[in-house]
Amino acid sequence: MQLELSAEDAAFREEMRTFFTTEVSQQIRDTVLEGRHLTKDQIVESQQVLNAAGLAVPHWPVEWGGKDWTDLQRHLWHEEMQRAGVPIPLAFNASMIGPVIAQFGSQAQKERFLPATANLDIWWSQGFSEPDAGSDLASLRTSAVRDGDDWVVNGQKTWTTLGQHGDWIFTLVRTDPEVKKQAGISMLLIDMTTPGVEVRPIELIDGGHEVNEVWFSDVRVPGDLLVGEPGQGWTIAKFLLGNERVGVAPVGATKRALATLKTTAADQLDDPLVRARVAELENDLLALELTALRVVAHSAGGEPHPASSVLKLRGTELQQAVSELALDLAGPASLAARAGDDSPQEGWARRSAPTYLNLRKASIYGGSNEVQRQIISRTILGL
Repeated sequence: MQLELSAEDAAFREEMRTFFTTEVSQQIRDTVLEGRHLTKDQIVESQQVLNAAGLAVPHWPVEWGGKDWTDLQRHLWHEEMQRAGVPIPLAFNASMIGPVIAQFGSQAQKERFLPATANLDIWWSQGFSEPDAGSDLASLRTSAVRDGDDWVVNGQKTWTTLGQHGDWIFTLVRTDPEVKKQAGISMLLIDMTTPGVEVRPIELIDGGHEVNEVWFSDVRVPGDLLVGEPGQGWTIAKFLLGNERVGVAPVGATKRALATLKTTAADQLDDPLVRARVAELENDLLALELTALRVVAHSAGGEPHPASSVLKLRGTELQQAVSELALDLAGPASLAARAGDDSPQEGWARRSAPTYLNLRKASIYGGSNEVQRQIISRTILGL
């Protein structure tokens, strides 16, 4: 196939590149490019800049802020954003609950939530996984029982990423325990300030606070905050997870991380073994990028191509491999005590260990790599 961009698409890519490198705060972009953690305010500011220009949710329906772009244009938008160090629009808002409400929500829900969701005036959290329901999500136990016009929710969710910032949480609950487990699940939108909602932090291996437990104790949820119909939650969840896996291979961000490493650790590139590892990673990333373009070219009707599992699998493997190279090059300096404001040259070694540890999650979220191998064997290899 011909992978060279048309003149129109090349101009589009240049337009995106110019916007991302001139309109989004340099301070925010430097935070991303240097591998430091973004604050909540920085994430909100960046998304609101994108939304003001109509670039926060291009994959949504046009009437709710989307763009009538081709799949290739969406791919270029995503890649140029990563290349420039612009934070990706908050996935819980832009890629998960926004498309769900647009597809399954009532007109009242669309009008109430979609504009605020696109502009990050509401920070959404995801209430899916439970201690005994991760990969086997259909085994979830959090219950919602009808009481008049309301639902009363009890249970626990876990691994709720950035839940400490959440205003609302879209939550899978069991509304009918008597039917097949997938058929008894529904989705509720829950205000996290409602009495009975408690967020408890989980400290990660890198020392950070990124994920949480969320507990529900007799939480009363108005009936008009049910998305779709009772028992439709499993269908909605599959739709949402399909959107989550689109663009899950962070080619642009990984290429940027490797290029930054080549600059900050340039004094170690005289070692032929180091140069060989860098060259191998660059070749693998180029192959992944070309595969991503092929997948985009062969996708139809907005449905994820089966090869998106290959992108997720290989993309996260390479993301982890680059972080492992950084850790190896940093050596004992990766264990240095945390400092204040580092220059990129001073800080990359210190940040390499937390980054390496944090990215162990990449082969789990969005569908674990073991699950992706099963999908590949069934849908592509026919095994």
